[in-house]
Amino acid sequence: MSTDFQQARLCLGVRLRELRTEAGVNGRDLAARLGWPASKVSKLENGRQTATPADLRAWALAVGRPESEGELKGRLQGLESRYRTWKRLLAGGHRARQEVGVRHSRETTVTTGYEPGIVPGLFQIPEYARHVLTHAGELHGSLRDIDEGVRARMRRQEALHRPGKRFRFLMAEAALYVRICPPDVLAAQLDRLVGLLGLPSVELGIVPLGAPVTVVPKHGFWIFDDRLAIVETWSTEMWLDDRSEIDLYRKVWAKLHAAAVHGPPAHRLMARARAALTRV
Repeated sequence: MSTDFQQARLCLGVRLRELRTEAGVNGRDLAARLGWPASKVSKLENGRQTATPADLRAWALAVGRPESEGELKGRLQGLESRYRTWKRLLAGGHRARQEVGVRHSRETTVTTGYEPGIVPGLFQIPEYARHVLTHAGELHGSLRDIDEGVRARMRRQEALHRPGKRFRFLMAEAALYVRICPPDVLAAQLDRLVGLLGLPSVELGIVPLGAPVTVVPKHGFWIFDDRLAIVETWSTEMWLDDRSEIDLYRKVWAKLHAAAVHGPPAHRLMARARAALTRV
């Protein structure tokens, strides 16, 4: 779990403890009032469990401070605005999250990113995107509106042809081989990547297998101008708007960029991956 996320949760827990002690109630009695195990009160106060909005409302009422509900929920919203679980994000389907991506592409002049295991969403063909979203949906128990999500992801690609936009992306060579989809779909996706190399708005680099790197390429991330970095883990999508955090991801990207190849050498790596599919 992120240190920043944990710190925010700890701060919320401290505030919950303040409200309880100000009311003159010990943890066991408060748990009894709420019908909770005593361990839940302890976990919330010590930042070991994330409160739900219903938890916060019940807490405010139980300590006789109903007016504090808004403050507590504001703290929770601030915490969740930076760290969103995929399970919660996808609970309402895929289209809504993809529409957020459309808005980001519309509002951003320079989009910078790195992907270690898949083709970036901006460059995906519909069939490839459908497999990506389906596997994500299966992992998190949400297979709603996959087709609508794919269509929204394709609309995002309109930005590739808008004047003044720039897209600077890096991929690990391994991403050219990952079988997230059938071979014929991956072949078509690789053909699409080759076609993107000629677009004036796109800078696409490949970090070759075996290339010396000075940073561990842990996970994918996207940077939108100088205002936001989005980082994806298996469980969580993190929105980082602190300048120091954005600068850190820019530094990571620069280190990976130094190891990447572009132009004809990148084309050759794509062609080699494409040829490997015909030998399967």
